[in-house]
Parts: sequence; C-alpha cells; structure tokens
Amino acid sequence: MLKGTKVGLRARHEEDIPVLQTELYDDVVNSSRAEGGPWRPMTPGSKDSPLVVDDTNQRHVPFSVVELEGGTLVGTASLWGIDTHNRNAHIGLGLLPSARGKGYGSDVVAVLCHYGFVVRGFRRLRIETLSDNAAMLRAAQRNGFVREGVLRSSAWVMGEFLDEVLLGLLSDEWKPAS
Repeated sequence: MLKGTKVGLRARHEEDIPVLQTELYDDVVNSSRAEGGPWRPMTPGSKDSPLVVDDTNQRHVPFSVVELEGGTLVGTASLWGIDTHNRNAHIGLGLLPSARGKGYGSDVVAVLCHYGFVVRGFRRLRIETLSDNAAMLRAAQRNGFVREGVLRSSAWVMGEFLDEVLLGLLSDEWKPAS
C-alpha cells in the first residue's frame, strides 16, 4: 500500500466495487461530472463496470483509497492515459460523499505524485477538471500543479457545456511532503 498522511492507496478489492458503485457511480450528477461520457445504469456485479480492474490494461492503474486509521474505504484514485514513451499520465480521484471536506483529496494527489514520479519515473503528471471543481483545483494547487490552460465549453455535463481546466506538474517541480 502507498501511504500518505491521512489515506492509503491499495489495490481494488472485489468488495470495494459495490460500495464505489452505489456511492459514486450510481450518483448520476457525480458520475456525469467525473466520466468523459454519458451516465448509464450499470447492473450490480457487471464485468463492464468502469470500477472493475483490468489487470491487462497497462495504461490505467486504479487504486482504492482507504483511511490509514481503521482502513475504511473512502474512494477511488488512478493514474490513467499512461504514456510510457513520453513518461506522463493523468491523475483522477473520486471520494465518497462522507469523505469529502477532510483533506483527503490533497493527500490522494500527493500519494499519486509520489507513485508517478518516484515509483514509475514519469516526467509529467496532469489533471483535467471542471472549472467549478474547487476541491480538485485546491488539491492540485497544494501539490504544486500549475494551471496551463482552459478548454472552453469542452465538457457536456447534465445539459450544459462546462469549461475544463488543465493543470500540469513536472517531476523537477514536485516537492514531496516531508
């Protein structure tokens, strides 16, 4: 397990999937804001669920996020769109509603940076988030990410187009938590 100050990132367990599906994926608004496509209902236990881990996919590394104290499941995190040639990846995370507002997001981003830069040897990590996602923008900023641009009206979410903010962090800019 990769450990931060408040949370750990571990392999996804089968018993995590129903919780993540119910509390994250089945929330139509949350899921529509987090996914790149339209929400659709997912049958419990479906092997087609985006929460099911495909260990053969080398471009996506999913984690379950757990509290260090007690091991309670609090969300999901991943490096996705991994490009081994150019040594970069995207960061993504989703916290259960009960885990929001506790500083877990910043800790998850810090742990993903450690994994990406130290364990995987990437040169660059990036985040794309909706412009009104204040929590993710704060977590990125606290970890040294730099705002690189805005994709205007690029995300169709629940009946309207929203802007996406692009943020990046290079390995030599990263300052690990001490």
